[in-house]
Amino acid sequence: MKLRYFLRNLISYAHLLNRKRVNKKRVALAKQKLKKYQQPYCLHLGCGKIHLDGWLNIDLDSEGAADIQLDITWPLPFDDNSCQLIFTEHMLEHLSVEQGVALLKECFRALQKGGVLRVAMPSLDRLIQKSHDGSWRDAEWLSWPEFKHVNTRAEMMNMAFREWGHQWLYDREELYRRLKEAGFEAIDDCEWGVSKHANLCGRETRKESFLIAEAEK
Repeated sequence: MKLRYFLRNLISYAHLLNRKRVNKKRVALAKQKLKKYQQPYCLHLGCGKIHLDGWLNIDLDSEGAADIQLDITWPLPFDDNSCQLIFTEHMLEHLSVEQGVALLKECFRALQKGGVLRVAMPSLDRLIQKSHDGSWRDAEWLSWPEFKHVNTRAEMMNMAFREWGHQWLYDREELYRRLKEAGFEAIDDCEWGVSKHANLCGRETRKESFLIAEAEK
């Protein structure tokens, strides 16, 4: 038993060392690429296949639209107060709550005074309401061929929590709570595609982005 425990810890430690080594190389490359861009940056975190012109598009996937590849579960390689805007859509729910708060703190650190973070994601409030009032079948993703087998609201709820790599779903209260933990105080609800900041208007591309907030440093 002790040997098994020792080997398990040894493997975990080796895995962590490898992740650190890979991330160190990735960050070094990112810093080289950053020399082509001027501060203050506009960051698009977890861009996937969506490339925003005039923004610094960031993702771990080399097959997507990223200008720079980064693992956002590690500290971001941006100077304090170096970013004007940060936008992320359907990304935060793919992190554990600890990783999510750590990332939000990194965003707060990197934003300049008056800088804005816009977060768009699925809404747990809407999910619960749709389940309660019986209109849960209206969810767009349930019309996709691969989800035609979903027959009950319980099945739908479980899939919403577990599919697509989801780790932590947010309602409005939870999102505000975590933004405040990260240091943000001025937080506003936003409608899809609408912002008082011109460069944040029309950024959402996912119809399922029902929970959207902007937090100003």
